[in-house]
Amino acid sequence: MNRDLEAHLDELQEKIYDQTLQAYGPEVFKRWKEPLYMGRMNDCHSRARLTGSCGDSVEIYLKFEHGRIIEASFFSDGCGPSVVCGSVACELAVGREIEEAASVLGENILEKLPGLPEDKHHCAFLAAQTLQEAVQDFCSNKSL
Repeated sequence: MNRDLEAHLDELQEKIYDQTLQAYGPEVFKRWKEPLYMGRMNDCHSRARLTGSCGDSVEIYLKFEHGRIIEASFFSDGCGPSVVCGSVACELAVGREIEEAASVLGENILEKLPGLPEDKHHCAFLAAQTLQEAVQDFCSNKSL
């Protein structure tokens, strides 16, 4: 019976993967299965956490050196698109100067995610706003 259960679970997982790939396209699917930059950062220089109207939360953690973001990570308790958008926000932040990172918009994240359904676009704006808040957190603390 154990083998039957394992086979059934494997079959269900494959169906989930197939449906997700069809619904979101290959780029979003790839980033959902293997999100880059995922995880909380204990020794960050700044952080922000926002909760969207959908109830999903995105946290972004940043490290800076010489006015440039050298490391970024995120955590999300939300849906797959929130995870994917948090990952892309961090990708867009790493290597950028403070002003550049503060200028990352939801549209910039969406450009990297062709196939993200329109009803999930709010996830990109939540991730971008969280990134902007994390940059602002750094700027506010830096002046203390």
